[in-house]
Amino acid sequence: MWESESESAAGGREYGNGLLTSAKHSVKTEGFQQRGNSWYVSADVPSDLQVQIGDANFHLHKYPLLSRSGKLNRIIYDSRDPDLSKIVMDDLPGGPEAFELAAKFCYGIAIDLTAGNISGLRCTAEYLEMTEDLEEGNLIFKTEAFLSYVVLSSWRDSIVVLKSCEKLSPWAENLQIVRRCSESIAWKACANPKGIRWSYTGRAPKVASPKWNDMKDSSPSKNQQVPPDWWFEDVSILRIDHFVRVITAIKVKGMRFELIGAGIMHYATKWLPGLMNNDTAIPGDEGSNSSNSSSSSGGSWKGGLHMIVAGPRDDTSTLQAKDQRMIIESLISIIPPQKDSASCCFLLRLLRMANMLKVAPALITELEKRVGMQFEQATLADLLIPCYNKNETAYDVDLVQRLLEHFLVQEQSENSSPSRQSFSDKQVSSNINAKTRVARLVDSYLTEVSRDRNLSLTKFQVLAEALPESARTSDDGLYRAIDSYLKAHPTLTEHERKRLCRIMDCQKLSIDACMHAAQNERLPLRVVVQVLFSEQVKISNALANSSLKEGVESHYQPMIPNRKTLLEGTPQSFQEGWAAAKKDINTLKFELESVKTKYLELQNDMENLQKQFDKLLKQKHTSAWISGWKKLSKLTKMTNVENHDISPQIPATEEQNRKTTRRWRNSIS
Repeated sequence: MWESESESAAGGREYGNGLLTSAKHSVKTEGFQQRGNSWYVSADVPSDLQVQIGDANFHLHKYPLLSRSGKLNRIIYDSRDPDLSKIVMDDLPGGPEAFELAAKFCYGIAIDLTAGNISGLRCTAEYLEMTEDLEEGNLIFKTEAFLSYVVLSSWRDSIVVLKSCEKLSPWAENLQIVRRCSESIAWKACANPKGIRWSYTGRAPKVASPKWNDMKDSSPSKNQQVPPDWWFEDVSILRIDHFVRVITAIKVKGMRFELIGAGIMHYATKWLPGLMNNDTAIPGDEGSNSSNSSSSSGGSWKGGLHMIVAGPRDDTSTLQAKDQRMIIESLISIIPPQKDSASCCFLLRLLRMANMLKVAPALITELEKRVGMQFEQATLADLLIPCYNKNETAYDVDLVQRLLEHFLVQEQSENSSPSRQSFSDKQVSSNINAKTRVARLVDSYLTEVSRDRNLSLTKFQVLAEALPESARTSDDGLYRAIDSYLKAHPTLTEHERKRLCRIMDCQKLSIDACMHAAQNERLPLRVVVQVLFSEQVKISNALANSSLKEGVESHYQPMIPNRKTLLEGTPQSFQEGWAAAKKDINTLKFELESVKTKYLELQNDMENLQKQFDKLLKQKHTSAWISGWKKLSKLTKMTNVENHDISPQIPATEEQNRKTTRRWRNSIS
């Protein structure tokens, strides 16, 4: 680790220079001697008190300790045994190293205060109750002064002390050491880079496990420009809970959200080794070194995820997964809510690991909303997130469906918000371009996942129809996805194939896609006819536009006298291409005419069948009223015949009497 600024101080006997000693001591000693796990005081008076801290034993004298430690006084007083010679303090914060320094202070031996040992010594002094009530200038007062005046004024010492507080919970929290160091780091990180004169660690090279000693130290000069991300590497050594405290303090100070997001991405890349790998797997034994292996005062820090392995080797994977889950949940909670605070690629990879490690559903939903805000920036490789549920599709299609829904909701809310009612042309075009990019991305995703035989037709159709029709300017990508799905699912019925092709607009297909679809045997016949018809319309429109253009240009260009002159003035490659295109057009025209002829024949047959059907139906459903009238007419004819047979027997006189007298009209003239 770097040498802290307090460690490089010159000699002296005041806390400002790092050397500390007690003003009084009654036992003359030449120092401490270590024999194995035991410490002995070199003095003329034999020791009368043994203090055991873990495996370490300290053979000391009662008077120097009791005169400065209220806790030791109380332990001996409560024991009611003045001859008590052994005290066990396994819960002492800081361990044997901090107690050794506190014991030397009690004996009046000069101790060297550094950023690496000050936090442990401050907690030990609080534990031993070395207050001003027992002696003026006791250890609590002097360690507190060193923290306030030396450590917190230094960038590097603040980082080192905060790193050393990882082993001192909850003492460091209760004594406000973590809070004060976090705020000191936040103030310095938000400082104007032009005013930075302290040294910091440069950005680490791109290696798997950079060492703290191997990183390049940068001490800015007057002519050197400090980058805005100068603090990333130093802050990234902190444990996740302390990193969250620092980022929270930086947010309060008002740093730009883009820079905060970049710092979070840098931290995640270092502590989540599988984040930037496409084949993310649950961590195994690799990288399971303890984070406590490198102390704050020395050693080297290695990148990656570190934890204390308390169980057997078989539990390493479970412990690492638990630690990574905690890191991911903490990072999600501190990502700034603004759009583009973190890249969409980073958010999607974080979402992949969150799903794999079973992060809390509320945090996953929040992360999905963040991705939906900038879904147009995603790539196909980042969207191919595996489905971690058994007996499901290979890729998580439901997740992409939710991301798309969040994107559409975000677009709709932005368009309907009162602050954006007056859109400029640039903003409107950017929204349209975003939808177009998302449509291309979804079509590519559908093409990729359509090869999965477990993908149901309903999921495919719902995802394809989620976008509005205006989002797709061309349906070529959607046609490729449909064709790939039909190829991977040959057992679809005719009805299912028609249902699948219904989501595609044949009029939005390019000429190349139309030519491919016309020869595609997997498509239903009705879709092929629609494709041919739309292709014919496009060709007709293209020919009409070209002829119109030629007619307009003829007013400005002289007429070419004959076809031979035209061919001589045309490049050979253009002539060959035009001949091939003309041949294809003629072939398509012939195919279209044959289809039209077959269609007319079918239409005529249909009309004939309809006529015959109507005729049969008319004869079958004759009403009873009409049949009754027919019977009545037959009876009338029979009575007329009988009357005709009887009529010769009627006398002629009666016949004549029935005749009326004819009236003649007299003419006035």
